[in-house]
Amino acid sequence: MRLLTMLKGKLHRATVTQCDLDYEGSMAIDSELLALAGILPNEQIDVFNLNNGVRLTTYAIAAPPGSGTIGLNGAAARHAVPGDRVIVVSYVQLDETAAATHVPTVVILDERNRPISAKAPTLAPT
Repeated sequence: MRLLTMLKGKLHRATVTQCDLDYEGSMAIDSELLALAGILPNEQIDVFNLNNGVRLTTYAIAAPPGSGTIGLNGAAARHAVPGDRVIVVSYVQLDETAAATHVPTVVILDERNRPISAKAPTLAPT
């Protein structure tokens, strides 16, 4: 059986609200946004900065619900400034059969990190 790494969840065009170099690491994300995108606290994520092209890997931590927080911490804080637009993605490994019909969760955000639209996943029965 071959596993394929597929997009699981995505927060598209989130706006960075804070950067904290002195925090030990990770990315703080409003817990409601995490849930909408199907991303769990402590899950590995990739972050793509639309303003400067930086791509980095870190993990998600839950920020207060409804806060709109999108915050880079630790070393990652050097790769963005508040106001930058980022894409946050998580992945899942699926066998080829499940991957063929997998649809990721994509949440598109406005400039204040409010959801504009969300597409929920559908997985074919295995």
